[in-house]
Amino acid sequence: MNRAVIPFALFVSLVAISSAQFEGGSRQTGPWANLLSSLKARSIGPTNMGGRIVDVAVYGAKPQIYYVATASGGLWKTVNGGTTVQPVFQNESTISLGAVAVSQKNADGVWVGSGEGTSRNSVAWGDGVYKSTDGGKTWANMGLKETMHIGRVLIDPRDDNTVYVAALGRLWGPNRERGVYKTTDGGKTWTQTLKVDDSTGAVEIQMNPKKPNELLCAMWTRERKAYDFTSGGPNSGLYKSTDSGKTWKKVTKGLPDGPLGRIGISYFYSDPKMVVATVEYRPKDAAERQGATQMNGGGIYISKDGGDSWERSSGLNPRPFYFSHPQWDPVDKNRIYVLGVSLHISDDAGKTFRTVQPAIHADNHAFWVDPKDNDTMYIGNDGGFYVSRDRGVKWQHINNIVASQFYGIAFDFRKPYWVYGGLQDNGSWGYPTNTVRGGPSWFDAFNVGGGDGFHVQVDPNDWTTLYSESQGGAASRTDLKKGTGASIRPRTIEGQPPYRWNWSTPIVLSPHNSSTVYIGGNRLFKSVRRGENMVPISPDLTTNDPNKQKPGANSVTPENTGAERHCTIITICESPFRPGLIWVGTDDGLVWVTKNDGTTWENVTANFPDLPANTWCSRVTASKFVEGRCYVTFDGHRNNDFKPYVYVTEDFGKTFAKLSDGLPDFDCTYVIKEGLVNQDLLILGSEMSLRFSMDRGKTWERFQTDFPTVAVHDVAIHPRDQDLVIGTHGRGIWTMDISPLEQITADIRAMDAYMFKPQPVYNMGRMAGAPWDGDAVYMGSPSQPGTSLFYWLKAKASDVKVSVTDAAGNQITEITGTGNEGLNVVRWNARARGRIADPGDYRAVLKVGTKEYVAAIKVDDGPDGR
Repeated sequence: MNRAVIPFALFVSLVAISSAQFEGGSRQTGPWANLLSSLKARSIGPTNMGGRIVDVAVYGAKPQIYYVATASGGLWKTVNGGTTVQPVFQNESTISLGAVAVSQKNADGVWVGSGEGTSRNSVAWGDGVYKSTDGGKTWANMGLKETMHIGRVLIDPRDDNTVYVAALGRLWGPNRERGVYKTTDGGKTWTQTLKVDDSTGAVEIQMNPKKPNELLCAMWTRERKAYDFTSGGPNSGLYKSTDSGKTWKKVTKGLPDGPLGRIGISYFYSDPKMVVATVEYRPKDAAERQGATQMNGGGIYISKDGGDSWERSSGLNPRPFYFSHPQWDPVDKNRIYVLGVSLHISDDAGKTFRTVQPAIHADNHAFWVDPKDNDTMYIGNDGGFYVSRDRGVKWQHINNIVASQFYGIAFDFRKPYWVYGGLQDNGSWGYPTNTVRGGPSWFDAFNVGGGDGFHVQVDPNDWTTLYSESQGGAASRTDLKKGTGASIRPRTIEGQPPYRWNWSTPIVLSPHNSSTVYIGGNRLFKSVRRGENMVPISPDLTTNDPNKQKPGANSVTPENTGAERHCTIITICESPFRPGLIWVGTDDGLVWVTKNDGTTWENVTANFPDLPANTWCSRVTASKFVEGRCYVTFDGHRNNDFKPYVYVTEDFGKTFAKLSDGLPDFDCTYVIKEGLVNQDLLILGSEMSLRFSMDRGKTWERFQTDFPTVAVHDVAIHPRDQDLVIGTHGRGIWTMDISPLEQITADIRAMDAYMFKPQPVYNMGRMAGAPWDGDAVYMGSPSQPGTSLFYWLKAKASDVKVSVTDAAGNQITEITGTGNEGLNVVRWNARARGRIADPGDYRAVLKVGTKEYVAAIKVDDGPDGR
């Protein structure tokens, strides 16, 4: 590649990096602290697929100050109307949120309720309510830890110490800690003021804006299984209190007969006698379905007496379990908004609605209208957060919140490499890890698949060939250069039962031949022609339980979107050690292995010690070092079991050993990978952590240095760059240089000092950055051009220097390095004032006292490809 390159001898720098500079919520203190403390994870975004927003809290006296609560990416705060937004709740024991509230007396007084309340199949759980008195700089858990999911938090406008919490309780099973809770001493003590039963929780509570003693609360019976979701029951209903929650009365006048499902509530701010509610119930006839939309359940009800009695006004109530959010315009008595897949607007007080499709993402969950200026509106949905200043005609995407929710990730071999992944309700995307401007930004991302995105695979020998999957097995192959694509989902054979596909259907390329593709349904399918002519190579590998194939049958609003499709293969791995040795795991808890490319299969499920039956197998990972070795993780939260399950076999599944000792409960395990060079290196992703083991799973340490408490759904190691690519479900994609973890051995640890081989440096051309784009443009952290120089010290040392020389040994630059016991790092920035290091061979030289330790550095040409 031709490029004007300026000699750089005078324009390079080394930067000493101490572990303290990488500190996030806490220091590394575990068994591998002397290795992990010097590692740094970098967030690269993206932001244009923003992730699900569940709530927004606005400081009314200064509306440019607001807090945005995300489903699984924590709390974000802006003080300038969204020009810049910062995460302020990311290092607590959970960052899944259901609600946020801000004091209207003090913008620094904030409460969050943890555990998302939308109750869809991918929601995460929480551990109670948190309080901050300094605008999110610090937090304290104020209790209610067993509520698990919270629908709403209200602060009494007269007294910041009086707070109400609508607690939904566990989603996957019954528990006592649900209903309405109230504190009058700022969270020191709580009173459960409304309780119905152990399966019915409070999903919504609203306060009369003129009479704060009056409250309306929606109680909702719901339960989810891996194969089913039931919304509603005889104990769901609407309740009213006129004495600040001391007593409650169930409201039935004018409401439909039960069973009811989820109910949403909104007062008319200017005249709170007027209240609108979305009520989930099963309509009896066509007249009651008038005004209904797709996946509709129930209708709109209006009260003119503060909620004591109701009258039905419309059949609109889109997908109530997921939305149920009406909003009465605070100024205009005729304007009512109803959130759903689209935005629905009434200009006749709820009698009729029109559906609008503004230039925003679908699936709306959070909404706010400024009571002082109802032209200003905020909305949050499955794609992020938006602002309108003309009453919803035009919208601005607040495109700097990194809350994207990845399920699976992949990479290619361009220089620098690109990452790919599938996201919740945001399709599948490709994204560079570095650009000629520096870090990547939203406009660098490009879409490669629609729907809900899940698994993505890139041909390692041809980056233009990409495989992706949307919900229900909608797998395709795409030519990224031509822009053409083809479905590769196997077709059901005529006369045979239809195949079953999980919401997240796995796609895997063979490590031995990238033209060989595997897809898992209830059977395993294989193609040796890049997805064409898929053939089954297994029988049904699931329990095929007919009782687990009737989703929504008992729900007030039945739906069968495929999210509860069960008895399917969920994870596949062909052994990199030997072709035809294939492991699969199923969502109904089975693990199988074939040693002969599917001719025969062995069910090894009974050999896992202490594993409850039917526990979702989240990952199988065959070893590249030992033929009979395979790592397996299970995730029991869909069975209301939140224990971690991690195993290894050395004998093709005849026996399994537990590797989960010391792992905490409520941190369910999703993915495990082993090092590509170092067989002792294991990486574990779970609901609330990223963990490392350097002794093959005997001991684990959570990575906490500058990394949030976020669900890690997928990890992969780039074999060329030795980067760990981390796919999080809530904070986008991260990368981390783990080259020293791959290279370290017992012999190196015994040495006085050692310089590890650094990652390659890529000549990125003249890099001008983005100096005139303002402050609102998010850019991920760049890692090029430059590299981290890691070195090992057996003991503390005072006279430590690191330098870079050319191939002939001529010194280019030198710096005094850190002398900590264990792993140390300095950063070589191969660019200064826009000038780049020449391609070629260089050396990193560690000098401790009079001894030198040397490693080669490669500066390569790049970028290439698209």
